[in-house]
Amino acid sequence: MGKDPNKRSPLKDPAMRNPGQSLAEARRRVWDDYGQTPALATASLVFLAMMKWIERWMDEATSPWLWTVLALMAFAWLVTRIFKAKPIIYALEQGEQGERAVGQYLERLREQGYQVFHDLIGDGFNLDHVIIGPAGIFSIETKTWSKPAQGEPKIVFNGEHLSLPGRNDERRPLIQAQAQASWLKTLLSESIGRSLDVRPVVLFPGWFIDSKQARQSPIWVLNPKALPTFLGNAPQRLSSEDIKLFSFHLSRWIRSEESRSLRL
Repeated sequence: MGKDPNKRSPLKDPAMRNPGQSLAEARRRVWDDYGQTPALATASLVFLAMMKWIERWMDEATSPWLWTVLALMAFAWLVTRIFKAKPIIYALEQGEQGERAVGQYLERLREQGYQVFHDLIGDGFNLDHVIIGPAGIFSIETKTWSKPAQGEPKIVFNGEHLSLPGRNDERRPLIQAQAQASWLKTLLSESIGRSLDVRPVVLFPGWFIDSKQARQSPIWVLNPKALPTFLGNAPQRLSSEDIKLFSFHLSRWIRSEESRSLRL
């Protein structure tokens, strides 16, 4: 049923995005690419092969073998695509669950005067979470990394790189978090007309984080449960008026981007 030209939506603005929404959308795209399209092609060839066999049973002259071979090849292709998709979908699903869990945890910060935003879409990337409150503006990247089967799930952050079982001198999450914070700083500064600071944060759900060597680092690397303590110990940087102003500009940008994407 199409849209009634005599009616309009009661919603003035599109809804804000949910935690992990980009990963959920990516997971659906992977399934469409690796599973749904090959499955439809395979089903079509299987149907044609079955029709040819029925014609043969009815003493028709057409040979069913060509369509049977094509159907078997398509089925093998489908199985291969599904096996390739499984680790991709698993990684996306794990990341989505991590972002949702962290997002639900961050929502509790509203009681402490923070505004919480999820899944900001940039140019070719997404920013998992943003919080704006008394301690400042924070861009948050969630990393739902699998823990080792044995041994302590511990990450050591020395201010320059991460060290954990199987990985040493890991810098990619730090570089990513810094780039996202810089992007958010530019976005808000241009929108508001004021220079402001954004602190990058990387959260690792389920991991123990040793960051004693990185107390002076501009990046926070934490377990999500430690974030409220760090925020509570940080000096107040924003007034309630600043929090409302920055949150208004950011929410307006998010809604405008969501409206634009819906029109595409």
